[in-house]
Amino acid sequence: MAQERILVVGAGLMGHGIALVCARAGHSVAVYDPFAAALETLRDRIRASLALMGEDNPDAVLERVAVRPELAEAASGATIVFEAAPEKPDLKQALFAEIEPLVGPDCILASNTSVIPITTIMAGLRRKERALGTHWWNPPHQIPLVEVIRTEWTGENAMGRMTGFLAQAGKTPVRVEKDVPGFIGNRLQHALWREAISLVENGICSAEAVDTVVKSSFGRRLAVLGPLENADLVGTDLTLDIHNQVLHDLEQRPGPSPYLEKLVAEGHLGMKSGEGFTKWTPEEADTVRKRVGTHLRRLETILE
Repeated sequence: MAQERILVVGAGLMGHGIALVCARAGHSVAVYDPFAAALETLRDRIRASLALMGEDNPDAVLERVAVRPELAEAASGATIVFEAAPEKPDLKQALFAEIEPLVGPDCILASNTSVIPITTIMAGLRRKERALGTHWWNPPHQIPLVEVIRTEWTGENAMGRMTGFLAQAGKTPVRVEKDVPGFIGNRLQHALWREAISLVENGICSAEAVDTVVKSSFGRRLAVLGPLENADLVGTDLTLDIHNQVLHDLEQRPGPSPYLEKLVAEGHLGMKSGEGFTKWTPEEADTVRKRVGTHLRRLETILE
């Protein structure tokens, strides 16, 4: 694939990882952020992430990353734009309204978001057929998956170019053919979270028990055996029998759990506040974060 000129809008956690992936794949990357502090630390954060990934030649990667404090300069000549701004629809809409006149007619415009409908973000563009969503997972330079979301206007050329680009960059692109809230991954993940919270809320078990069950049973095979592969493995007839026995008793409320709402109202915001579903010391929280990073690096080596 020919070298692309990438514009990454946003130098935060997601933006730095997207820039790293694109530069590591040999593409020229310009990163824009209106906050000078984010740009000042960008190269150091990319270098640190490359070191954790075992990159042999970080300088070669960093040479392909340019820091740009002005959007017009950053967008000059861009062939693909990845917007990685905060999860605020109005902000994302405003950014694309500013970006579209600065790039050529064939430049792909991609919004990185976990849950905001891409249709909402791209509705005001003049050339909607080249706009789509890309949901990179955190950390974007370590999680292989990128969901590529089609809106009602997105053309096949844009979908094909984006999935091809991501595959060439070493990612695992998956096409989402309808723009639904949460796309694929977050719908699956939060269906599990809803039931997990319900189990604790209803006094069936502790939060620690929920996490232990997931980590010590089916969670161990999820990296190599998806749920529908598993259903075929055990048999769709057995899957149907189980569903007839259990689905009626699963949590079905359409809104958030009152228990979760109470935690937030009381300031129990998880690791950042020292307590969520369980209590956390700063040392315990740091241990978990390091454990996740180590696991992802080891898993990548094992699966390769």
